[in-house]
Amino acid sequence: MEKVPCILLFGAGKSATVLIQYLAKITFEKQWNFTVADLNLSNILSKTTTSAYLTAVELEIEDENARRTLIQTADVVISLLPPTLHFLVAKDCLMLRKHLLTASYLDEPIQSLAKEITDAGLLFLGEMGLDPGIDHMSAMQLIDEIHAKGGAISSFKSYCGGLIAPEFNTNPWQYKITWNPRNIVTAGKAGAIYKEQNQIVEKNYASIFKDCSSLQLDGVGELAYYPNRDSLSYIPIYGLESAATFIRATFRYPDFCKGWQKVVEAGFTSDEDLIDTHNTSYANMMERQLQQKEVLLQSNLLKYQFNWLGLRDHRLINKGIQPISAVFQQLLENKWKLEPGDKDLVVMLHEIEFKLDGESQVAKTSLIVKGDDERSTAMAKTVGLPLGIAAILLLENKITLRGLHIPIVKEIYHPVLEILKQEGIKFRNF
Repeated sequence: MEKVPCILLFGAGKSATVLIQYLAKITFEKQWNFTVADLNLSNILSKTTTSAYLTAVELEIEDENARRTLIQTADVVISLLPPTLHFLVAKDCLMLRKHLLTASYLDEPIQSLAKEITDAGLLFLGEMGLDPGIDHMSAMQLIDEIHAKGGAISSFKSYCGGLIAPEFNTNPWQYKITWNPRNIVTAGKAGAIYKEQNQIVEKNYASIFKDCSSLQLDGVGELAYYPNRDSLSYIPIYGLESAATFIRATFRYPDFCKGWQKVVEAGFTSDEDLIDTHNTSYANMMERQLQQKEVLLQSNLLKYQFNWLGLRDHRLINKGIQPISAVFQQLLENKWKLEPGDKDLVVMLHEIEFKLDGESQVAKTSLIVKGDDERSTAMAKTVGLPLGIAAILLLENKITLRGLHIPIVKEIYHPVLEILKQEGIKFRNF
């Protein structure tokens, strides 16, 4: 009897909602098996309906025997776990000869397995979400088209951001949480390095959000942006060594950057500074931090933002001794949560300058995706669907590539982008 294909998903958090629904639908139609494992069983059950082909499993990921038992049953494993846990899953997938897909950046531990992955005849596909993910695929499609015509690219700029839709933009920070809150708190900490007019530009954490540049995008309005981590590492990956400018950046609404610069200056994102929260209110915590770091809220906007966030919040924290970043994250999760009916927005833009037949040209392509509600968010769609689509294509042998990869090759990006169009995720060229 022929074995029924099985997809295993680790993690059922915010970004998994649409992925679970999509794979539950497809596996039901194909009569394939689909297993979802999470520390919290209710996380899974709240995101899908009962199916004869779907199994929900409560799992502590550090439980080696339980983890390996699940992986043994699968053909393709998808990990939406925190990035630090991917290596646990990756080692087991290698040992048990299972393909692995993640939406996270390929870190050094995963990269160290590259030869073993190739030798095992497996596909480990990383950076297969939104950013990184859809950004790679759409950028490489455009780059390959320009190169195929004989164009010489001189400038590459790519921007992406998870925002709140304008009509639900109801707080002075112009932001609500649609993905992992920890990643919001740590954004920019590694600094940034990129290339501009043949000059290498480096920014440290203290300057990432300072005086952010902005642009106008039809359908959204004014957006500010700040540079992402290490843009330079993607220059050879994209084959753009001759480009004078290369930058990958993150979109936010302008007021967010103004306020977040003060958050950084005040040390609210520090993992090293500890605070005793016993008999301490959020207001006291914020006042103390601002005073200690000598941060002044000079504009009416900044005063409004910090008063709204917690400077007038006299609830006692009472959660023992914690890093200041953890206490601040708890505050953000409460104040920036999506309300029932809220819709988020994912916005992406590529701007590529090139010469063709001696003539200077600019190619621009943009993506705007709106969420359905506070659960089926644009973020969940754009992070989850590429993973689900790639898993299906892999099992159908429509992706035959093996080794450790990100989605920059046509064999991956072409079919995935075509199916994303059918799911309403499509780019506009202008």
